[in-house]
Amino acid sequence: MRDYYSITELTREFGISTRTLRFYEDEGLIHPARRGRTRLFRPSDRHLVRQIIRGRRLGFSINEIREIIQIYKEPPGEVGQLKLMIERIDEKRDMLRQKRRDLEETIEELDNAEEACVERLVELGVST
Repeated sequence: MRDYYSITELTREFGISTRTLRFYEDEGLIHPARRGRTRLFRPSDRHLVRQIIRGRRLGFSINEIREIIQIYKEPPGEVGQLKLMIERIDEKRDMLRQKRRDLEETIEELDNAEEACVERLVELGVST
């Protein structure tokens, strides 16, 4: 395992911009070492970047990700982190299911509106 990774290596590996990594640093999610103006990312920073990206992909906000990372660093540690993660996943899943129901209702309303428009056009003798 390597001691450090450069910002370029991590941006290429994860397909993100240097600006994104600096944002994560500004938000206190990662803490790369510095050698002059050069950021040196430890394997632990690399792991955190992977987890942050995964969290973002799952729809977690930066604040939620920060909370999950922070709970790992303090008691109850990993157990608490995993329990919190399960709780947050359940919340996201419920939210997404509600969004899906809302979308299905909206699509049905659009279908009904379109059907009413087509019927009215037929009544007016206009072909579609």
